[in-house]
Amino acid sequence: MNFQNPNIDILKQKELYIFDMDGTIYLGFQVFPFAIRFINNLRAAGKKVLFFTNNASHTTAYYVNKLEKLGFSPRPEEIMTSGDVTIEYLKRHRAGKSVYLVGTDELVENFRENNISMLTGKEERADIVVTSFDTTLTYEKLDNACRLVRGGAEYLSTHPDFNCPTETGFIPDSGAIAAFVTASTGKVPTYFGKPYKETIEMICEATGYTCDQMCIFGDRLYTDIAVGKRHGVTAVLVLSGETHMEDVAGAEEKDRPDYIFPSLDEVDTALFGA
Repeated sequence: MNFQNPNIDILKQKELYIFDMDGTIYLGFQVFPFAIRFINNLRAAGKKVLFFTNNASHTTAYYVNKLEKLGFSPRPEEIMTSGDVTIEYLKRHRAGKSVYLVGTDELVENFRENNISMLTGKEERADIVVTSFDTTLTYEKLDNACRLVRGGAEYLSTHPDFNCPTETGFIPDSGAIAAFVTASTGKVPTYFGKPYKETIEMICEATGYTCDQMCIFGDRLYTDIAVGKRHGVTAVLVLSGETHMEDVAGAEEKDRPDYIFPSLDEVDTALFGA
């Protein structure tokens, strides 16, 4: 597939640069040094930066600490997760509803801190079941979720990613866990995170920027690129994570990125020179 990038001036004119994390600026705890350089160059040029991850297994505080250790010098307001989007939705549209969450202890505590009525899973019924990327997943949690969904609970999921990239390969993510629940119950969840509109709406509200002032960088067609293409945000694919050029060739024209680069290294060179 031959892909010709549009005029790079389009990217230079953006004000808010949104970055996926896993596969884009790092793999697990393996940082891409060129990503640090690029982001530092953006800040020096007066641009705003937002780190957005669909990985809801950790909180903002965790990502501040991780990105600080990796050398990105983040501020808390520069970080957002699909868990944040889900919590905001529950607070605005499902206030007072009882929730059973399949997620890490960090995410459970984050829900509690936001005054969401949390269940243990032992209850006969729940208003809502939420599943997420849970590295502490047990069969009991899955059984509880399926039983409560069959009992009439509304089913939500923080994000649709099937796999999470790490420095040693892929591990099952939120979408794989949701697929289990769907296979058992026949119920497909309402998803949040990328590529859904609630994510872009929250970014616009939190930053004050409009969609045409933003661009998003990521390594996945069905989340990072799709959230841009579906909602009017310039979408830049980097091939440093999950996606390969043959995947782009197999995608529909409307789902293909606006720009493609091997990594953020080449984006930095294109915008700021060698």
